[in-house]
Amino acid sequence: MQRTVKQWAFRTAIALSVVLGAVDSLSAQRLTWLGTLGGRDSLAYGVSDNGAVAGWASNSNRQYRAFRWTASDNQMQDLGALGGNESEALGISADGSVVVGWAQNNNGYLRAFRWTQDGGMEDLGTLGGSQSVAWGASANGSVVVGWAEITNGRRRAFRWTRAAGMVDMGTQPAGNPSVAYGISADGNVVVGASNNRAFRWTASNNQIQDLGTLGGNESEARGVSANGDVVVGWSQKNDGWWHAFRWTALDNQLRGLGALGGRESKARGVSANGNVVVGWAQDPRGNTRAFRWTQDGGMEDLNITYADFLNNGSVLQAAYAVSSDGRYIVGNGYNAVTQRYEAFLLDTWRTGDMNGDGCIDDADLLAVLFAFGTPGTGYARHEDINKDGIVDDADLLTVLSNFGGGCN
Repeated sequence: MQRTVKQWAFRTAIALSVVLGAVDSLSAQRLTWLGTLGGRDSLAYGVSDNGAVAGWASNSNRQYRAFRWTASDNQMQDLGALGGNESEALGISADGSVVVGWAQNNNGYLRAFRWTQDGGMEDLGTLGGSQSVAWGASANGSVVVGWAEITNGRRRAFRWTRAAGMVDMGTQPAGNPSVAYGISADGNVVVGASNNRAFRWTASNNQIQDLGTLGGNESEARGVSANGDVVVGWSQKNDGWWHAFRWTALDNQLRGLGALGGRESKARGVSANGNVVVGWAQDPRGNTRAFRWTQDGGMEDLNITYADFLNNGSVLQAAYAVSSDGRYIVGNGYNAVTQRYEAFLLDTWRTGDMNGDGCIDDADLLAVLFAFGTPGTGYARHEDINKDGIVDDADLLTVLSNFGGGCN
């Protein structure tokens, strides 16, 4: 007769008293500097739910190249170009399978690309002009957004699918440039900027909605929640300084997120539920610092929250993206060890914390119990703590060994 989950839990709980002292932290909070491709600097623009990172890094020839980094390889993969020398990755799908950005072609023009592990880098074309750039992809990577030049050289926001190709999303008012930066999980809500104003577009009405400003003349939308109901970005205030904002469909109003004691801030990414926002803000001395904003805690300086990782003088300067569940944050900063400005990956969850609430309690124990015996799916499957491909007694033991240790 097969052993039940309860029998497994009972056996593991007994074993805990014997081996508790030997259990190591297998997925503790950690900061990973991602290095470069042999050059001086790098920057991470996107992160998937399984911790895969996309961005750009300089190589030994001082060229910028798009990269994809995964924990399993623990190194940057140069994604190449489209016949030219340089490229940058600006977004990655939630499942980590698709990377988008721009790459130079044989003529040196920037062209929007979509990269997959099997197919490599694909040129998505233009809207009649010479150049284009892809900024975001839907959760499964089947829909891509960005900007492309039309025949007169002006930039227009585009939405690309395999079936329809690159489609001009228009602009408001007519004749002005527009750029698409963010896209919802299903690809049906797109955000960006049109005529220097933040916009939100939905497939249902195929129209660009001006989201307004915080009192100034300009604004820009950069990130959107999974369902498209929360938008983040930045806007000028009456004094002309930029401030991060969060907009919700519920109240249809931009709300400033403040700063870190300085004058300016910009929001770059948002979690699936819209409750975690990341970006950069100025501190009282005018220094740029990576921030995380939550509904409950407001804006926090990641350099203070995770100071234990930065005791050598390293600095997290800007956060550019956050995973759907709010666990992983990526951006760039100064790595004092290598004395370079590098891309970083910050894992914000504690060992045994299955839901990211900062506590290791009954909810986390039950999550492992209910998932017990099922396959792990890499970093996206939080119950598979040691990432060995199955949720088993080792994972349960890890939760039990950290159980009741308080919240942070």
